[in-house]
Amino acid sequence: MPSNRRRPLPPFAPGLLLLLPFLAVAPPPAASAVGVNWGFASSHPLPAAQVVQGLLLPNSVPRVRLAAASSDALSALAGTGVAVTVGVPDALLRPLASSTKAAAAWVHDNITRYASSVRFEYIAVGDEPFLLSHGQHFQPFVVPAAANIKKALTAAKLSTKIKVVVPCSADTYQNASMLPSKASFRPDVNKTMGELLSFLSNNSSPFMVELDPFLSFQRHKNLSLDYYLFQLMSHPVKDGQNKYDNYFDASIDAVVTALTNAGFSDMDIIVGRAGWPTDGAVNATPAIAQSFMIGLVNHLAKKSGTPLRPKVPPVETYLFSLLDEDQRNTTNGGYERHHGIFTFDGQAKYYANIGQGPKSLKNALDVGYFPSKWCVIDNNKDLSNVSASFSAACSHGDCTALSPGGSCSGLGWPGNVSYAFNNYYQQHDQSEDSCDFNGLGLITTVDPSVNDCLFPLAIRTSAAASLHLTLAMFRLLVFWVCIFCL
Repeated sequence: MPSNRRRPLPPFAPGLLLLLPFLAVAPPPAASAVGVNWGFASSHPLPAAQVVQGLLLPNSVPRVRLAAASSDALSALAGTGVAVTVGVPDALLRPLASSTKAAAAWVHDNITRYASSVRFEYIAVGDEPFLLSHGQHFQPFVVPAAANIKKALTAAKLSTKIKVVVPCSADTYQNASMLPSKASFRPDVNKTMGELLSFLSNNSSPFMVELDPFLSFQRHKNLSLDYYLFQLMSHPVKDGQNKYDNYFDASIDAVVTALTNAGFSDMDIIVGRAGWPTDGAVNATPAIAQSFMIGLVNHLAKKSGTPLRPKVPPVETYLFSLLDEDQRNTTNGGYERHHGIFTFDGQAKYYANIGQGPKSLKNALDVGYFPSKWCVIDNNKDLSNVSASFSAACSHGDCTALSPGGSCSGLGWPGNVSYAFNNYYQQHDQSEDSCDFNGLGLITTVDPSVNDCLFPLAIRTSAAASLHLTLAMFRLLVFWVCIFCL
């Protein structure tokens, strides 16, 4: 966003120490095994070349996990040396499981084409396919899809360089007591999990777990915020002879216990996601997110491991996430759209060591914004029926900042209506008719932002990035259907 509209970053040191008395002042360089997630669920994504050249490389990010195969992103990553994990969306699991030809086509289009210049590390099959809310919808297709991808890699002579993993949500294992020693895989996934673990073991692939500390914090009121932020605790959680003073170690050992109970005690672990939101809920702020990220990266850099695996930290850990995504699913809460270390337009929200060490993060430069125009409510009109327009704007836009505890939750009426109107207006590229709202909208050149509540200003971006992802999935689905039509 234009420099005069940026929120001030939370203090790092010494100011932050007043709030977080046990935070290390000078964090060590990020461990090489730390990477970032890069998602594409944005209405106005930064061009991939700008993300790579303006954010990843200037901040010395060593590895990145792509939510899906994007030709723009892969082309931009070519020749950079950044290690890349490519995601396979859940929607593709069935066609990939059903057809070796479909898997071969996916590998050819998204891996082989770029293998000479992109440093591929993993293919992550599925996007948390074992989520409890998914039920059995994706389970039958996970292992066959992973196996077909592996066969395609072998045929392409890439299987020794690229491993296949499957992201597993934290609710894949049961741990109601929050004691690691009580963890086990859910009964409804036991059979599939046994098949998956055998597949991973036979191919020397690690187990990938997705951690959501903020969701856990919301659900476990008996655990303090300090426990999640790696703060020194006078009363750590005791589990037999072991003591846990942070959520991260307890979560890793819960996975270790579940793997051990399933007969795979020595399997390596990758943390596919770990982050903290900055908006959209109470305790979702840049200052708290900064504390979490500093605590996590410092903790990983010590390589101290966990009580069950001393001096053996996760093989890799991917911070969640690089950029805000205003199209992410909000089933768990509006905060899901605010996990970015950077705003959607590539501006740092707080300090985090993603590879650059103690230096401040470099922001994206030369971002192309739309004109400084916003859509607000026209207070001179009859507003008795404005609620319908407000609801319509929010249902087709992003009003998560208005959620309780959000940065714009204090706007009140009619400021919250203006926020909704403007969000819809920006998502629709400032088209004049998108600020109509039955005559209740008004276009203004006066920035309506209030304190930390910033009214967004859209960036000019080609629809190609999202279109490439959509077309790639569409081509594969058509290819799969055609195979079964022959």
